[in-house]
Amino acid sequence: MTFEETSLEGVFVVGAEQHADDRGFFARIWCPQEFARHGLNPNLAQVSLSFNTHAGTLRGMHYQAAPHAEAKLVRVTAGAIWDVALDLRPDSQTFERWFGIELSAENRRMLYLPEGCAHGFLTLAGFTEVEYYISSEYVPDAARGVRWNDPAFAIAWPRPVGILSERDRNWPLIEAQGEGG
Repeated sequence: MTFEETSLEGVFVVGAEQHADDRGFFARIWCPQEFARHGLNPNLAQVSLSFNTHAGTLRGMHYQAAPHAEAKLVRVTAGAIWDVALDLRPDSQTFERWFGIELSAENRRMLYLPEGCAHGFLTLAGFTEVEYYISSEYVPDAARGVRWNDPAFAIAWPRPVGILSERDRNWPLIEAQGEGG
């Protein structure tokens, strides 16, 4: 596995080192020991799946409040997304900055987000399937979010948003939250 630092503190692009032969290839996509060696949370409490029928579907920007904060490893098994990590950790040197990257079934890249980062994505293709490896169990009362188009963050989405849930449409702007995320 490869671990490439991004412009956000603690956020990594993770790659699968492929061992190929005439049958195809084999690659590890999860190894707790390797994550721990890189200082990343190696705990795995659940794996979740998001299926999205249409291109232009936006999900985000979501996170869980402490003490239920989640680290996530995100990968695409079908289709493609523009995946975004937003740093909401007040003590971080990259607080309120974002990082985006295309993840696809074809490029097989993954994005690791530490606890305290909000996550969202925009589908770039129809019939896109996204898999999440998550460090903590989902706790509905700890679910939080910020607006995907909050001017305080100025996230550059690569295409227009076509489908958005009412909940994601109505997350508060960061100033309205009063807690800095």
